[in-house]
Amino acid sequence: MAMKLEVMDMDSMPLTADEEEGHCIFGKTKCPVLLKFEDVLYKINIPKTGWCSLDKSRSTDDEKVILKNLTGAVLPGEMLAMLGPSGSGKTTLLTALGGRLGGKLSGSITYNGKPFNKVVKRSMGFVTQDDVLYPHLTVTETLVFTALLRLPNSLTREEKEVHAKIVMDQLGLTKCKDSIIGGPFLRGVSGGERKRVSIGQEMLINPSLLFLDEPTSGLDSTTAQSVVSTLWELAGGGRTVVMTIHQPSSRLFYMFHKILLLSDGQPLYFGKGSQALDYFSSIGHSPSVAMNPSEFLIDLANGISFNDVEEDHKPVKQALLRAYEENLAEKLKAEIKGLYSDEEGLKDNKMGRWSTTWWEQFTVLLARGLRERRHESFSGLKIGEVLAVGTLAGLLWWQSDTAHLHDQIGLLFFYSSFWGMFSVFEAIFTFPQERAMLIKERSSGMYRLSSYFMAMTVGDMPMEMVLPTVFVTISYWMGGLNPSVGHFLATLFALLFSVLASQGLGLALGAVVMNLKTAATLGSVIMLTFLLAGGYYVQHVPYFIAWIKYLSLSHYTYKLLLMSQYSSHQTFPCAPNVSCKVADYPPIKNIGIDDLHNPILALLAMIMGYRLIAYAALTRVGVSK
Repeated sequence: MAMKLEVMDMDSMPLTADEEEGHCIFGKTKCPVLLKFEDVLYKINIPKTGWCSLDKSRSTDDEKVILKNLTGAVLPGEMLAMLGPSGSGKTTLLTALGGRLGGKLSGSITYNGKPFNKVVKRSMGFVTQDDVLYPHLTVTETLVFTALLRLPNSLTREEKEVHAKIVMDQLGLTKCKDSIIGGPFLRGVSGGERKRVSIGQEMLINPSLLFLDEPTSGLDSTTAQSVVSTLWELAGGGRTVVMTIHQPSSRLFYMFHKILLLSDGQPLYFGKGSQALDYFSSIGHSPSVAMNPSEFLIDLANGISFNDVEEDHKPVKQALLRAYEENLAEKLKAEIKGLYSDEEGLKDNKMGRWSTTWWEQFTVLLARGLRERRHESFSGLKIGEVLAVGTLAGLLWWQSDTAHLHDQIGLLFFYSSFWGMFSVFEAIFTFPQERAMLIKERSSGMYRLSSYFMAMTVGDMPMEMVLPTVFVTISYWMGGLNPSVGHFLATLFALLFSVLASQGLGLALGAVVMNLKTAATLGSVIMLTFLLAGGYYVQHVPYFIAWIKYLSLSHYTYKLLLMSQYSSHQTFPCAPNVSCKVADYPPIKNIGIDDLHNPILALLAMIMGYRLIAYAALTRVGVSK
């Protein structure tokens, strides 16, 4: 059943001086926006033939036209649906109209006669096809955190929270406000509710323009009807709504004010949805049986006509393209030329690039990250793994002493290797999993990259230190290491320092590669190399490859752990009634336990350096500024 919504009343909120004078300011009062696009053309480069291909005819990159001479307009209060088969260019055009498409894009796209700018961006909502949401946050938390980041500083925190509640009420999300979003392996809200949460995130800024990519994808017909009814009501409030949709039901089709039918990036029809079938009937294409009009239009876009029995679909497409040029193209261009907007005062009220300060972004992102990632950092599986391995290590090295010095240093190296691998592989997945969210939110101008990176780094540090602390506490005294509190704290410090360096390496690998399988493989190779060069397995390394140890975080961690347990003057029983210096024991002598500053500075450089590499790599993801 379609939901009945009230149009969001933002005018009840305090007005600025500009608004009291009647100026229309994007993102605050409802500013009707006339969207026009004329002769839009988009091309991409197809890479030249590879060296191993049999086809050597192409020596340079070729160009492929994705969108060709698309023209149209959407008025305030209208909802435009772009139809077409897969690969017809619907999403590409939507991305171009939303100001998110770079490259070889030509033609004219204007908003109330003006090109895309920061004022337009502030007034725009863009809902992607996939609902990119944090699975462990509730509906309320999701919308409140978004409101705190996207709404301007002129509103207090309480006002932003009230605003999020208004959006939930209007989108019918009140009954599930305390339910988590969920994911593929985590039960949460329904698909329709998840889609409305995504729409709600964009509605928080009271957008004048709303773009949606396949908003009904994966939904049943009733839920799809509910979502489109929501959008129809929003358009009725004076907004301009543009969406792509693959194959809507008959009920949905007749809700669209305008239809744009695409085939191979070219227009076959643009006009009122209610007149589409009459137009195609007038040029000799009518459905032979009663059917969903959208199915009929998709068939035509694929070159299938019920009046044509030939297997070659090209003549049908070419005939439809010629008909469009002869019957609609010039008339449409003339109509668009005559359209203009009454909104002349599209002021930005001296808005900066960001709605909130760096510190506000940092604190909100930190709180959100802690609330979301705590579930992953302290999952039952990870806690069980650490407890099991810590207990097993304590039992295997039960009450070892300096009489079995080699066993003791083996436990210390195990500390280094286990937590090096564990921390790297935990961190490797961070940015590849966050990539979609980062692109989505940065494209909307929600926060600076630096505030996001610092919030994530600061938020992860304390959580990453809890499990190693538990591990050392369990295994340290069971393993017979030096029982004094000072030595225990020194060992714990060395291990936590190593965890931070390993985490930095994992973050850097994940950010640089951005592919889970490749990053995991690369991480395995690097960490195994570091372990082999760590100084425990091989003491006499050939000089031509010995330099690897200076890059190995395992080497520096192992050195710190040895120094946390032993001093240069300490002795151990090396033979019956004979004591030897620990520092002279060959595996320890090869590492050295007389220079504390060197491993600390090396690990500190790794902690900072790997994170700088990760940050630099993230600037290539989505929006880089």
